[in-house]
Amino acid sequence: MKLSSLITEGLGQMGIVTQPEGLSEGDPDITGLFYRAQDVIPGGLFIAIKGFAADGHDYIDQAIENGAAAVVCEKAMSFPAVRVVVDNTRIAMALLASAFFDHPSRGMTVVGITGTNGKTTTSYLIERILETAGYAVGVIGTINYRYGGKTFDNPVTTPESLDLHRMLREMQSEGVTHAIMEISSHALDLHRVYGCSIDLGIFTNLTQDHLDYHQDMDAYWASKRKLFEEILPASAGSTAIRAVINGADPRGRALSAGTDLPVLSCGQAPEDHLYAITARFELSGIQARLFTPQGEVEIASPLVGRYNLENIISAAGAAVALGIPLDVMARGIRALDNVPGRLERVDNSFQRYVYVDYAHTPDALENVLLAIRALTADRIICVFGCGGDRDTDKRAKMGAIAARLSDLTVVTSDNPRTEAPLAIIEEIVSGVVPICGRKYDSATLSEGFREKGYTLEADRREAIGISIRASRPGDTVLIAGKGHEPYQVVGRQRLPFDDRLEARKALAGLA
Repeated sequence: MKLSSLITEGLGQMGIVTQPEGLSEGDPDITGLFYRAQDVIPGGLFIAIKGFAADGHDYIDQAIENGAAAVVCEKAMSFPAVRVVVDNTRIAMALLASAFFDHPSRGMTVVGITGTNGKTTTSYLIERILETAGYAVGVIGTINYRYGGKTFDNPVTTPESLDLHRMLREMQSEGVTHAIMEISSHALDLHRVYGCSIDLGIFTNLTQDHLDYHQDMDAYWASKRKLFEEILPASAGSTAIRAVINGADPRGRALSAGTDLPVLSCGQAPEDHLYAITARFELSGIQARLFTPQGEVEIASPLVGRYNLENIISAAGAAVALGIPLDVMARGIRALDNVPGRLERVDNSFQRYVYVDYAHTPDALENVLLAIRALTADRIICVFGCGGDRDTDKRAKMGAIAARLSDLTVVTSDNPRTEAPLAIIEEIVSGVVPICGRKYDSATLSEGFREKGYTLEADRREAIGISIRASRPGDTVLIAGKGHEPYQVVGRQRLPFDDRLEARKALAGLA
């Protein structure tokens, strides 16, 4: 694709670029788009974006050495390649990527899901519903991106715009008709979904998370709203309903009241367009009767816990918005057995109920512990930590939640990153002690425990082992925080570590 055509199609209509400097010497064919200088190939267009750790403008020389024919940047700089100066290279990259890959989002029905908790489970539910309806489905999310029976690693929930449009192009080329995306607050703030045509937006909830980046809840909320205030209104949209919003969440109610988009409100109250008339929760799953604009429907799901009913209701709302018949919706919901790392059971023959869950926010941890508490009369042992270099304010809050709802709290490391694990643990324990002051020596817990209490063990592998050895038949052990992640980030290293595998090893030691 000629550079001039790419610039005109991608940026010209937005009015954010002037005539590229240097085209008088030729209009190069662009072989690819790149935001990492080391990846540039001859004829490539390098886009200098500012990242968290580095600024692409500092690597323009390297990109040109590797053969960049043109550079998109935010500064008036001198270099031997065509220069395109814009106000925001992230917005430019998103628009150029969409044009370079021939606007793939326009050729599919795209569903975008945002919110603090529930995005992944909701995406899996919608995927099953659409597959049951006979559609070819692709998903881009926290666990992976997948389509056509193929699965690929996805390092972040919502990729950079260039990678996102490339993935969508792959999906469309393979016949995908419906694409589902989890859209993070970072992605919205950093314009990663800019230029995507999104037909239907879903809001799950808003609770504390990512304040290391957003600083406060107002800024966090402002980033989430961008999906409904900027991205969806700019998309043509192929559905009559453009937004499915959780009316049980206070922010969701405010969002519904403040948008001009056609909204379907989902919740557990008659004032919502779609809600649960009745619901029953058991260890075997959820049974409910839903009221929808198309009539009432009985649903059953192997998923566990009241919070998963909210996810099911959001997915049901998406099905209604997408025109899926109620019987097909119900079959799709029933077809989802589990979601990796979301209250995922570790089977064993020792009469222990062991679950691994991704809960890493106060709200998520409370929800999963309340779900377990409602379904068991036996003891709950909770193993968890908090990530390093992330929101510190939630650490004591999560400690208090675990102490209140567990019989034994085992405080350990999550992904400590560059922070000292014991320093993180100390902050967590500041929330534990006021509620549960009985401290156990981890070395003696293999003999069991009688009173409600807590213990500390920075080594996550050993902490999981302690929790299993301290349990007795009938107990539930919740290993929270990392879920599906097959690694642990210590310092700058990503080391192999899987909570599910470690739990199986510890259980085997009971034999």
